[in-house]
Amino acid sequence: MAEGKRTDGTRTPDRDRNRDPGLQPERTRLAWRRTTLACAVAASLAGRQTLHGGIDPVALVVLALVVPTWLAFLALAHRRIRAMNVPRPPVLSPRAAVAAVACTLALALLGAAMLR
Repeated sequence: MAEGKRTDGTRTPDRDRNRDPGLQPERTRLAWRRTTLACAVAASLAGRQTLHGGIDPVALVVLALVVPTWLAFLALAHRRIRAMNVPRPPVLSPRAAVAAVACTLALALLGAAMLR
């Protein structure tokens, strides 16, 4: 395999030298934005369901849990989107990945509770 030279003097394969580092972070940024939008829609629908289906204590509790869950995911996504602004963004930490999964699962479970 042909190799090129990095700016630090080490050798790099051609596939790395020809790669545009701006494309993958941009796709990842867009994916985070789409996911955040989907979570916003889910939270909005939960609020609509609460108001449309009649306000009862269970619906209010579920809605009270949906809003902070959505805000937590929004903060997590915003932080990750900002981290993607460098040519070689850092890897998503395990803690952030677990938090994103937890928010997603919580929204799904709360949505199911709304449909009861």
